Amino acid sequence: MAFQPASIEALLGVALPPRATRLAVVASIEAGLPVAALDRLAETVAPDDAQFKFRLVPKATLERRRRSADKRLTSEEGDRLARLAKVFGFALEVFKSPEKAREFLGRPHPMLEGKPPLDVALGTSPGADLVVNLLGRAAYGGGV
Repeated sequence: MAFQPASIEALLGVALPPRATRLAVVASIEAGLPVAALDRLAETVAPDDAQFKFRLVPKATLERRRRSADKRLTSEEGDRLARLAKVFGFALEVFKSPEKAREFLGRPHPMLEGKPPLDVALGTSPGADLVVNLLGRAAYGGGV
């Protein structure tokens, strides 16, 4: 079976209308992604870690979101998810395997001062950009 790169919207489980522009993902995040997007992404990125989703949204906050009428995340929480989906999607593209992508993201890296890329990407948007740049080096022969 040939490898299929995963888009941010696919990783988040966001259904976009046909011929939707990239701004449709932005609109979905601004409107509030469903809590199910968090569950889906956490299961994809860290299938063996039931607590991983709490790194994205604190447990008490997530429980409140699940009890709310609309069961939606805030735009800030959705942005954090999209950031992780972008990094994980690029790692999948580079390594062609979810297992290898997870291994790379979880292993301390010397170019990130010994921090795992996943931790750096989850911290801030500039941190996610550093990880994407590092993955770009791996993809295009710069070495990692």
